[in-house]
Amino acid sequence: MASAESNDGDHVVELIVRDPDTSSAAAVADSASDEIAPLLTQAEKPKINIFTVSYPRRRPRDEVTRLLETETSSLTQFMLWVWNGSRYSGLLCMALSSIIYFLMEVLSNSFSVQKIPLFETAFTRCAIILILSYLWLRRSDHPIFETSNVRKILVTRALVGYLSLASFIYCIQRLPFAQAIILNLTTPIMASVMARIFLHEKLKIADIASLACSFFGVLFIFRKMLSEQGQLVRAEELSNANGKRISHIFTVLLGLFSSMTGGISYCLVRAGAKASDQPLATVFSFGLLASPMSGICTFFFEDFVLPELQSVLLMLLLGVLAFFAEVLLARGLQLERTGKVANVQYMEAALSQLWGIAFLGVAPSFGPLVGCLLIFISLSCTMYIGPDKETEE
Repeated sequence: MASAESNDGDHVVELIVRDPDTSSAAAVADSASDEIAPLLTQAEKPKINIFTVSYPRRRPRDEVTRLLETETSSLTQFMLWVWNGSRYSGLLCMALSSIIYFLMEVLSNSFSVQKIPLFETAFTRCAIILILSYLWLRRSDHPIFETSNVRKILVTRALVGYLSLASFIYCIQRLPFAQAIILNLTTPIMASVMARIFLHEKLKIADIASLACSFFGVLFIFRKMLSEQGQLVRAEELSNANGKRISHIFTVLLGLFSSMTGGISYCLVRAGAKASDQPLATVFSFGLLASPMSGICTFFFEDFVLPELQSVLLMLLLGVLAFFAEVLLARGLQLERTGKVANVQYMEAALSQLWGIAFLGVAPSFGPLVGCLLIFISLSCTMYIGPDKETEE
């Protein structure tokens, strides 16, 4: 207790502390020790699991940046760099598209156990392309239907592209395989010529030389097959001179029409991708028209074949790969001149030939090896000269 006493006018304060009872002090000490003991024990032996680990709520800016960089996968960084991270992005996108088409060919030859009609295969791929491109556009908040001017370009691209696809399917069903492929591989040359006419793009001497070198490489690759199949065609024409010859000439002309419309389609892809600022718009418009048209052609011109489970899985995988290949092709045409980027498509023919020599037991011969060498020399020159990006892109 504290008491104040007065002494000659001076005020003195005395503090008197009275000790509590020993029993009560011991009780308080025991209760306090009982309360603190679990805390001390938990601090000494913490039990840590995924539910008790605590993280700081805020991180320094450098630490957050470093964490995001480490969490981003190498594949994602590579794809972002290919898409728009380099001045070579247009050429790289087209090269990656050709590689994906090559992988599709390898998968189709390695795992196909059931013969599916071509229009049915085209319908499946176009349907998958339509669905994936629609989902991509919705996820990116891009309008599904463009303005009227852009819509005209996209509709024309879809119509011309499907005419090219349908005529190529007709040719590959009726022409020898090598002849149909040679006609189809004239598409990059046609695309360069059509881009000069419709888009007023410059066709440089280096571009012409690269395209010619690559096409001569293709001729060297298929020279032996062309000669063997040409002899069979001549034998069939001799058995029925008029009908077979006229049918063969008509099919060849239709193959050239497919190549020409394919070249025009490339120009429309470039124009549509630049006008809409979204290469997925051209892919979506093509799938929107090609899916029902392929279904109609399957119904009228072919017998529907119910695919087995393995064939269904393979068709789904090839459809997804075709979607990415078409997106990369559209992106490459959006970023780079048609005459330069179209030459990169010949990579697929060279890779297919080297795959056959390395893994399928195809005997290496002079012609195919020279053809592959010419194609890779042409591609190296295209990469060495470099891209011609426009300032507005």
